[in-house]
Amino acid sequence: MRTTLALDEDVLDRARTLAARLRTPFRRVVNEALRAGLKTVAAPAQQRKFRTPARALGLKPGRSFDNISELLAHVEGEDYR
Repeated sequence: MRTTLALDEDVLDRARTLAARLRTPFRRVVNEALRAGLKTVAAPAQQRKFRTPARALGLKPGRSFDNISELLAHVEGEDYR
């Protein structure tokens, strides 16, 4: 299949140099480079897992998050509602 591409000069020079060094047709070098590049573009980016370090919440002794109603009563008084 024939297609016209506009290549940057540096890309054209590198492809021609590689084709000459490998003694292979320019067309094959361009096709292989495109295949390799398309695999890279299509692959999902590697991402590091986001981690948040645990921090002490500074809850006073005797208080617990197990019973939120009780905790609110201690902190805001019985009329917290």
